[in-house]
Amino acid sequence: MIYLILSLLYLITFLGGRLIEKIRVPWIFSALFLGFIFSLYNPFPVITSSDTFRFLASMGMYFLLFIIGFEIDVKEIKRESGFLFVSTLFIIFSEGLCGMLLIHLLFQLNWFLSFLVGLSFATVGEAVLLPILDEFKIINTKLGQSIIGIGVLDDIFEIFTLVLAISMVGISAAHPTSTILITLISLILVFGLTYFLSLLKKEGKKFKVCNIETLFLFTMFIFFLFLGIGNYADIDALAALLAGVALKNFIPEERLKFIESEIRSVCYGLFAPLFFFWVGITTSLTYLSQNSLILLIFFLVPFISKLIPSYLVGRKKLGSKDSFLLGIGLSVRFSTSIVILKFLFEHQLIPVSLYSVLIASTALFTLLIPISFAWLLQRWKGYIK
Repeated sequence: MIYLILSLLYLITFLGGRLIEKIRVPWIFSALFLGFIFSLYNPFPVITSSDTFRFLASMGMYFLLFIIGFEIDVKEIKRESGFLFVSTLFIIFSEGLCGMLLIHLLFQLNWFLSFLVGLSFATVGEAVLLPILDEFKIINTKLGQSIIGIGVLDDIFEIFTLVLAISMVGISAAHPTSTILITLISLILVFGLTYFLSLLKKEGKKFKVCNIETLFLFTMFIFFLFLGIGNYADIDALAALLAGVALKNFIPEERLKFIESEIRSVCYGLFAPLFFFWVGITTSLTYLSQNSLILLIFFLVPFISKLIPSYLVGRKKLGSKDSFLLGIGLSVRFSTSIVILKFLFEHQLIPVSLYSVLIASTALFTLLIPISFAWLLQRWKGYIK
């Protein structure tokens, strides 16, 4: 039966994805929206709550983290200008602090966890905007480069938030001494392997003569090796992330693009739809329907808290219209924040009410921001610098 359910899920994701792409929403969100529907009425509760389904969906989370690690470019981050660094710091922390206050006051979480969740919610999904920037041929303008640059620097905060989230899981569990020792050993091993592979960059050049199939097998070996080590200490998420970082610094650049394409195909073509569906089905739309005002607050306050700082930091360099567009564009979210929120929810660090509000507001941002951004670009194209 599970095979028929999976075939149906992939078919609906494919058809729905083609439909929502026409309004500039990433196709993968069709799986999330399908999950929302199933959260209201689920005709297959035994299957969607089974260990097999949860395993497949969690693999989607790990592969997404793997890709995030694979995409981190430290050299590119170092090249960014002071303006972009200050702008990123000001914009992300402004929204993070506003989110922290909202979460602490409305959901009574402690200050540290509220800040962590607020910071995760402040991340930027610049990948959603790239096709729009390319369509209007403004990637090389000051506005386009500012959005891309801030999105690149935002990766630092994404990694910082992920590490904090994983640390929170370790702190929240009262481990005996023997388990603490295993945790330390696992951490040393995954960080040690990451560093060791980065030192073998010259040795990695031997892989440039390997065919893609062989290289893909080696990549999967590293990925599951890191996951296996991390699983002993409940740091699977960090291990998946570091596996991507390690391979980024080991595989020769000539082969990197090819293997990255293969990994993306496996992630987004096989596992990511199950993960997004899993995120949607665990959301409580009943709570949202009874607390629609809270959802509206969590949409408007973060939006305003990103729009105003973006306008303030960009007004002199970009002008009024471009800085306004900068704030709107940077409000879009994508997979990273969803991964962090799902990770915290699965480890019972945030309640289903807060989780549902944040996932729903993320969906709203991803649905409305690209449409609004493209519409304003069309109207103000002549004013863009």
